[in-house]
Amino acid sequence: MARASQRARFESAYRALTTIAVTGTNGKTSATSMVDAIVRASGQPSARLTTLGGFVNGAALALPERTQEFLFTVEAAIAAGVKTLALEVTSKALRTGWARDWPAHVAVFTNLSRDHMDMHGSPEEYLACKAQLFMSTAPAGCCVLNADDPSAALIAEVIAPGTEILYYSATPEAAVGDKGVEHALAIRDLQSSRTGLRIELAESTLADALGRQLELRVVGKVHASNALAAALACSCAGYAPEAIREGLKNYSSVPGRFEVVADSPLCVVDYAHTPEGLRGTLETARQLLAGQGCVSLVFGCGGERDQGKRPAMGQVAHQLADQVILTNDNPRREDPARIAAQVQAGVHGAGADWQVCLDRQEAVERAVCSAHEDDIVIIAGKGHEVTQELADSVVAMADAQLVRRALDKREGRA
Repeated sequence: MARASQRARFESAYRALTTIAVTGTNGKTSATSMVDAIVRASGQPSARLTTLGGFVNGAALALPERTQEFLFTVEAAIAAGVKTLALEVTSKALRTGWARDWPAHVAVFTNLSRDHMDMHGSPEEYLACKAQLFMSTAPAGCCVLNADDPSAALIAEVIAPGTEILYYSATPEAAVGDKGVEHALAIRDLQSSRTGLRIELAESTLADALGRQLELRVVGKVHASNALAAALACSCAGYAPEAIREGLKNYSSVPGRFEVVADSPLCVVDYAHTPEGLRGTLETARQLLAGQGCVSLVFGCGGERDQGKRPAMGQVAHQLADQVILTNDNPRREDPARIAAQVQAGVHGAGADWQVCLDRQEAVERAVCSAHEDDIVIIAGKGHEVTQELADSVVAMADAQLVRRALDKREGRA
């Protein structure tokens, strides 16, 4: 009886909401949060559910146990008058058949790169799980795909006939498959500075309605593709161009997603924990240098997770950073020195200067205290996380706080 009652609640909640669901390897949380910002800019109450938690009208919910957080959040949203739910969907959830139980009205694909091989076993299985979101889209729904990612072509093949497919691109020359596709929204030019982004849009119906330009006050070109995804998804859901422009302009970065903690030197905490995620973060940092200063990177790889990505992470770091301090990142029951050695196995040829410091707090202090004013310090891998998982304990540790302590030490305040 209890299970039947919960199922009835689940179905009632679904009927009350339009769901914009976002999946991909990187950018899910940011794109989902941008959708939330656009909904709020329209004057409607908003709700989002991401890996950071459940939020209604921007306020975090005190969620019950993990297994109940979804139903708890959507019912709280409905009670607040929410009509559109912005939802981050992980491959773990999709693996359980979640998309068949809660079909998205607008399904968004950000990108796909190596991740979670410890769970899925192969890249093909990982992609198959992501594709479930698009195979199960609600009737008369819409799929929003990143034309810059080759996996978009494979996803498009499994979408039900008659479902609208719209593409966005941060590189207008991008093509899906063997021939190009028309982009519903694309970037013609991008200006990125330490104060924000200015995006000039290529000609299209939606771009014209948006005035051919979007402005964001978040730092880093990594946000640009997510902004296009959110804008196109919200347009599909019926939101006006004015709300899209205003929502993106008002959007402030979520914790741990290219989060600027200090300006001089520029200290950034980022969740990048895959080779492609780290590449995007470091390319953004290099662009922000504008030919001056150096990029210093502090990162590690998690224990008891996909070991195959470790040398690839090392290679990306070596190519794009000037200095790397290799450290712990949730080593769990693995030997931290062994993890570090596997990361360094990918380091070949000329590139960054490397240090190994397995004490994460000390590693952050080294990077911050040795940086010059025009340098950029990236602390990557843990982002919003506030704990470090060791072999026999979980200790409090938040990268943003580590940076602030290091800055105090740098300035002689500690």
